[in-house]
Amino acid sequence: MTQPASRRFWIANAAIWAAYGLVSIVMARAFAGGEGSSGFTLISIALAALLYAASGMLRRRAVARGWLDREPAAMAWRLLVAVALLAAMVQVGVAVVLQASLRMRWVELPYSAEPYSLGAAFGYWINTVIILGLWTAAWAGWRLVRRARQSELATLRAQSERHALELDALRARLNPHFVFNALNNLRALILEDPERARELVTRLSSTLRHALEHSQREWTSLGEEVGVVRDYLAVEQVHYEERLRARIDVPEGLHGARLPPMALQLLVENAIKHGISRTAGGGELLIGASLPDGRLVLRVAHPGRIAPTGEGTGVGLAFLRQRLDTIAGRFSLEEHDGTVVATLEIPQ
Repeated sequence: MTQPASRRFWIANAAIWAAYGLVSIVMARAFAGGEGSSGFTLISIALAALLYAASGMLRRRAVARGWLDREPAAMAWRLLVAVALLAAMVQVGVAVVLQASLRMRWVELPYSAEPYSLGAAFGYWINTVIILGLWTAAWAGWRLVRRARQSELATLRAQSERHALELDALRARLNPHFVFNALNNLRALILEDPERARELVTRLSSTLRHALEHSQREWTSLGEEVGVVRDYLAVEQVHYEERLRARIDVPEGLHGARLPPMALQLLVENAIKHGISRTAGGGELLIGASLPDGRLVLRVAHPGRIAPTGEGTGVGLAFLRQRLDTIAGRFSLEEHDGTVVATLEIPQ
């Protein structure tokens, strides 16, 4: 807990027990009728002060030991035992102060009988347990409600960040360069090769539909993702022609494996943007998949180099890393002898 929050607690706690002590004094004076009320006043002041200290001790112990992080039953019995022990300590403290004050004749009670019997002491302890228990229930409930609200806010914040990344990734997928290049290529093919133009329209439509629908599902199959990648590569090959040579090595037996939508496509787009398009004469783009130890491993290799930090927007890879963090996946990017290899590991 931060220093200002801790200070606010102690101020609020002091105000609560001061009010409790004041009410107790008023009730004690009304009960005693003025005769011997000094003893009741001392009891009220001592009880309020010791309860203030005891509640602070309980809070510090509960926070330090993480009692509120435990299961409800484990949390409840720990708090209950702490309340019972602290209530006993409070009553012992009140008894010591009262007995010493009576012997020194600093205060008096409205009766001459021994103020503490076994039954009376048990009753005082029960009353203190109830009072301290109510405070503990209120404090613990407030902490749990606040924690639940903070957790909800953190979840909403994470969802908002994810949606912002998804929107940025979607914008990156529908960037004007890709769309304009595809439309210009389509216009040229309409007269030169109508059959290929029709195929390009189909491929482009599939690519754009996938980009628009990617946020609707948490998972997709590898087979479906490979199909979308083939459509995307077909559109890009019209633009890059012989500069883009793609080879997909994904066994059909792995088509049922699951992965986040756009995961493979993001790697392929990144490979073309930062590898093929920047390499003289283009090169070969290799896509492979395997399933060792229950983890889907995807590799995309292309000629080029790893862009320095800060070059480009990195929106697609940022979205991918954020998505992998939620599913215990891993992503790595390595460069070997002029070849960049992007690797995805996704638990199945």
